[in-house]
Formats: sequence, C-alpha cells, structure tokens
Amino acid sequence: MKVAVISDIHANKQALEAALDAIASSDAAEVWCLGDLVGYGADPDACVELAREHAAVCLAGNHDLAVTGEVPLDEFSRGASLAAQWTQEVIDKDNLAFLEGLAAQGREDRVGLYHASPRDPVWEYVLSTLVADLCLDAQSDRVCLIGHSHVALSFAREEGELATGEPQRDGASLDVSSGEWLLNPGSIGQPRDGDPRAAWLLLDLEGMTASYMRTEYDVAAAAAAIRAARLPDSLAERLEYGQ
Repeated sequence: MKVAVISDIHANKQALEAALDAIASSDAAEVWCLGDLVGYGADPDACVELAREHAAVCLAGNHDLAVTGEVPLDEFSRGASLAAQWTQEVIDKDNLAFLEGLAAQGREDRVGLYHASPRDPVWEYVLSTLVADLCLDAQSDRVCLIGHSHVALSFAREEGELATGEPQRDGASLDVSSGEWLLNPGSIGQPRDGDPRAAWLLLDLEGMTASYMRTEYDVAAAAAAIRAARLPDSLAERLEYGQ
C-alpha cells in the first residue's frame, strides 16, 4: 500500500486543495496527516473539514493544541499567537471538537508517527544529525515520520554508525528498506525550505520507498485570504518565498 504523508497545513486551503488533487491523481491509497491543520492561515474550518474527509490518520500539532487550549499561547511567537487567538474565535465547534480528539503521536503499519519528534512529539525540531541521532535512539519503530520544521528532509542511520541527513527536493526517491529513518514530508501550507510549493511524501509500505513531491498552488489567493482576515501581514508575505 502507498500512503500520501502531509503535514503542517496551517489553514492554507488553497495549498491543501491542490495537494489533495495531486494525491488523488497518484496511486496513494490513504492520506496520513502529521498535524498542524490550523494556525497562521485564514481557512481553519475548510482545512479541518478536508482533513476529516480525506485523512485516514491525523495527528495534532502544537498549533492545533494551542487552539484547543492544551498549550499556552505565550509559548508562541507574536504572529502565531495572534493567529491562534483568531482561530479560537472563528472555528466551528464541530471542527474544534475534532482537534480536541487528536494526539500528537501514533503508529500505523509499523511506522511511527510524530508531529515533532519521537523524543518530544509536540515541540522538538529535528534539523540536525545530532538531534536525529538522539531521536533514532528513542524511537521504537525502524521508520518514523515527523513534521513541525516545515522542511522536507530525511535522516538515516545504519547499525553502529552516526546519523546522516539532508534536505530533499521535488522528485527525490529514497530506498528505506534497511536502516533506521526519520522522514519529514515538509509543509503543505507554509514551506520553509525556499520552495513555496506544497510539499508532501509518497510512502510505499510494501516496496519501502519514499518519494518527495511538490505541488503548485495559488499562493496569491492564500496570501489575500490572510490579509482579508486581518492577520499579521508577515504571515502572507512569507508564503511567496517559502520561508
């Protein structure tokens, strides 16, 4: 079975719709979401509803937990905090209830799922081989999926060796049939690796390959929606640059 792995939607309806269209045209049988459906963007209800409809598995991210009140807003940057407060005011109660029922980690088909990391499913950024080594020590599954950093990347480790890692670009394909792995699909709604296109991962659970994908979407429309909602302008500006 092949699954499409998505993460860090951040209320970007235009990006999520485009990615789901691309996924529907692929041979993915399921969609797994690693969290952060809301935060930063202007369409929380639309994105939660799309996840409820399409995702077989969905985790909670730190921004989701902020909106549900499980994580204090003072742990976020000013822009993120303002967006979370706005989301609390506008989100539909049924969609809020859906977020309240999510956890920040899970396991499917012998694959570990974490919003952030195996050591800290809510907050830890895995961006270095040092942190990756510590996470590989902590994880109980050979292959784990992580989000949170908004950067499409992979870390691998063979027995008796230190972890290696690198960012992954559109079209990259990895053989993950041996060794230990941490795979990050990147962000659908707010990439931070210099490529503004929505990022996702196609994971083949039988062939044990991971293919990195990027999908074009209407960045200008997503930015306009943020401005129309009177959210911080910086949240709109960054979309164009993939930062």
